[in-house]
Amino acid sequence: MVSEDYLRDVTIGNLAELSGKIILQEYNPRWEQMFRQQEERIKQALKGKQIHIEHVGSTSVPGLCAKPVIDILLLVEDSSDEDSYVVQLQDSGYNLRIRELEWFAHRMFKGENPEVNLHVFSFGCEEAERMTAFRDRLRADEEDRLLYADTKRRLAAREWKYLQEYADAKSCVVQEILRHIYG
Repeated sequence: MVSEDYLRDVTIGNLAELSGKIILQEYNPRWEQMFRQQEERIKQALKGKQIHIEHVGSTSVPGLCAKPVIDILLLVEDSSDEDSYVVQLQDSGYNLRIRELEWFAHRMFKGENPEVNLHVFSFGCEEAERMTAFRDRLRADEEDRLLYADTKRRLAAREWKYLQEYADAKSCVVQEILRHIYG
């Protein structure tokens, strides 16, 4: 699990504490439409740039419960070259919240209406490939999807100070499911 000090180091602005329990909703088919709208918004913001956009996270898996937050994966040529995309995304309503220089040069923006987590990595990033492989496994394998859903429900019932603690607590089941993919 990441430490509170690490979270403070990588977070831009105030570190947000949870104000209550994590609420999971049953799968909503509208989540795909919400993603498509955000995808168009990102394409317009970064018009003329080489990018790739994917719907990831639990809202991208039919039949899976999720926090109603649309997770989006954006691949750019070089995620550490913030001058090439940050201002354009911020001008389109996405706020840069996380800058992880040492972890795949990951950047994460927050969007609202709907709530969005926009994860930015460079083309060829192994973490981006892992995210899409995990999504594809959950879409294709009911047993793994149910295992993940049960884990999420159990963990969502607990008290967490930061959302990242909940995300980190899922890492064991994520690794188990990834072993089903990669052996």
